[in-house]
Amino acid sequence: MENTPEVLRYAAFSTTPNGGNPAGLVLDARHLDEAGMLSVAAAVGYAETAFVTEQGVDGDPRRSRVRYFSPLAEVPFCGHATIALAVALSGRDGAGSFTFDTPVGPVVIETAGDGADIAASFTAVEPRLAEFDDAVLAELLGLLGVGQGNLDPAYPPRIAYSGNWHPVLVLADRTLFDSFGFDPEAVRRLMDAQGWAATVTVLHPIADAEFEARNLFPVGAITEDPATGAAAAAVGGYLRILGLVEPPSRILIHQGRHVGRPGLLTVDIPAAGGIVVSGTAVRIASKEPL
Repeated sequence: MENTPEVLRYAAFSTTPNGGNPAGLVLDARHLDEAGMLSVAAAVGYAETAFVTEQGVDGDPRRSRVRYFSPLAEVPFCGHATIALAVALSGRDGAGSFTFDTPVGPVVIETAGDGADIAASFTAVEPRLAEFDDAVLAELLGLLGVGQGNLDPAYPPRIAYSGNWHPVLVLADRTLFDSFGFDPEAVRRLMDAQGWAATVTVLHPIADAEFEARNLFPVGAITEDPATGAAAAAVGGYLRILGLVEPPSRILIHQGRHVGRPGLLTVDIPAAGGIVVSGTAVRIASKEPL
């Protein structure tokens, strides 16, 4: 692809390049229009690629305007690409605080560490919660081959928002959680019809304040997302709004085992305000030029 800027590749929520969720990063996308960014994201082929479309917003060298694209469309917010981008910028500009002006509003990211050992935390926008329409919930459960009786009664199904809307389902049985399957095209049609731009989050509680997640994200060759920061923030909001945790509290979310890229997301739930999601990121050796 001619005139394409440099694309970095990072694995977020992992300490190894073959774990977590890979993201593409374009640190200087000033000369790319929307079609150009979509083309780069499609060529990268990851769930999302983050594009810095403006650096030094309002004269602040640590404030950037950022947009996110999947291989098919723009995504309002992407947690794992945010973590990856903050780690990459820390490697270039030094650790500390960054602000990303995103389509869902400004997101503040704190980074610490140096070299190959940098961790990042972002504070998501204020969470919200919505109830399912009964017919939509029944359709979603049917597409996963599970019934209402398979849901953990302690965790009612809801649609949680923290930058993107994420349906949240919690399965009581570990075997069913590990084994359920779905038709990606059918799930994508339902997601598009409902305006769910990100993932469908399916959880299973594995310990006190600890969950495993499968995040359904049918886009291109991808069916499940390995690690979903925005969904982790939505889960934190879901737990707080429903009174299922006593803030301030911390939960851990394991994700990616089912797609061979295990990762870990740390979610801090304050008494008020945005949910904080933390993780590491490491660079992936570049592939051939786009």
